Amino acid sequence: MDIEILHQPDSAIARVSLEPGEEVVAQAGAMVSMSGDMETETTLRRGKGGGIIGGLKRMLAGESLFLSLFRPTNQTAEVLLAPKLMGDIIVYEMKGQELVVQAASYLACASGVDIELGFTGFKSLLSGESIFWLVISGTGPVILTSFGSIYEVFVDGEYIVDTGHIVAFEKSLDYKISKPGTSWIGAFLGGEGFVCNFSGRGKVYCQTHNPGAFGQLIGSMLPPR
Repeated sequence: MDIEILHQPDSAIARVSLEPGEEVVAQAGAMVSMSGDMETETTLRRGKGGGIIGGLKRMLAGESLFLSLFRPTNQTAEVLLAPKLMGDIIVYEMKGQELVVQAASYLACASGVDIELGFTGFKSLLSGESIFWLVISGTGPVILTSFGSIYEVFVDGEYIVDTGHIVAFEKSLDYKISKPGTSWIGAFLGGEGFVCNFSGRGKVYCQTHNPGAFGQLIGSMLPPR
């Protein structure tokens, strides 16, 4: 499998080239175009994180019940995948470790990658963010997307990120969700939501824009129905 990222960082699209016998599993509706000899099917997946239960879990996280599976028929073929929002794309290689991903940031992965649902706590619900994150494991590449650009932070100790700006983080990090300061009134007046306090050693991937805040801004400008 060869993955090439085009048009970074604000309008990124992933070109995935597959050899016969290889498969890529993508979020429903992510396909932009593909070779004529690419076979596709709608699936709930099998194994860990698959089946009807896995699909219902993805729905709880705000994602589609179904996923799209692509495989070439007889020769090398390609499929181009893009996210719903304008932004960046990165490829993260899974080698048996675990990665926690904001549900909306998952775009696609190799068939050897497993997806499970993780619960972040009700504080995330109070902050207006998703209370569910995806826990990625297995082996192979996973394609992540963002709203705006993606930047990587290596944490060695403690680091704080607004929950709306998190794309993914390595599960070697511990975390807790809290308000950004000691004062609830100060946090409210400052316009900040909840933050994620990371500790330990590992990587955090952040997005430059907050989709929730953007939606609230655009929504306030729309005329009433």
